[in-house]
Amino acid sequence: MIDSHCHLDFSDFDHDRQVQIAQARQHGVTDIVIPGVSAAQWPKLITLCQANSHLHFALGLHPYFLADFQSEHLEQLDGLLQEYAGQVVAVGEIGIDLAIDADAGLQEQVFMAQLKLAEKHQLPVIIHHRKSHHLILHCLKTVRFTQGGVIHAYSGSKQQAQAYIGQGFKLGVGGTITYPRARKTRQAISQVPLEALLLETDSPDMPMSGRQGARNSPVYLSQVLDSLVALRQESRQQLERQTEQNTRQLFKLNRS
Repeated sequence: MIDSHCHLDFSDFDHDRQVQIAQARQHGVTDIVIPGVSAAQWPKLITLCQANSHLHFALGLHPYFLADFQSEHLEQLDGLLQEYAGQVVAVGEIGIDLAIDADAGLQEQVFMAQLKLAEKHQLPVIIHHRKSHHLILHCLKTVRFTQGGVIHAYSGSKQQAQAYIGQGFKLGVGGTITYPRARKTRQAISQVPLEALLLETDSPDMPMSGRQGARNSPVYLSQVLDSLVALRQESRQQLERQTEQNTRQLFKLNRS
């Protein structure tokens, strides 16, 4: 399995990061994709991933951290995408979140600028959303974005899922589907093509059902797979194999 979205560089893991990496591998997690969220965090993220061939980094400006945004961060991102071409696997985590107290206009502006950088560098994107599917789809069409990517922590209807898949996107499947009350998302994930699904934890956030209030970890990725097996018709082996293949294909990850 591959954890396609895990913030392993966050301070939550400072006291046991290497232990978590080792335990995740013991639980069948061969690779971990770590998205960038702010310019200040990029150097540490790059250093971490360069020290471990099983960790892969993306670089982006997350809407949560736009209070610290400066226009030169986009120029810095452009330069890093060029400098680390062949190593950086995506532009992300980027997006629009209308559930937080952050200027929606600025969010859209920075999101569009990063879509254009991803198009320029021919990289997929990792997209964060909350209450913003309409805006995100509008921006993708406005930019005429063609590189594809993943809608992280997908929660939405089957119709919205199909709209993203039609734009060349995959859906990140995480802890949400371990909660029986997430009926709309569980139904959508059960009905879309298997070729459109990636596994993720979003550690240290989005804990699995039964682990509320605790730090999430890539060690628990198999619980997402367990829930996916319960929702879909395919065998566990087929789900495991295809979601890994989907992730390797999207991010161009070699087997190591």
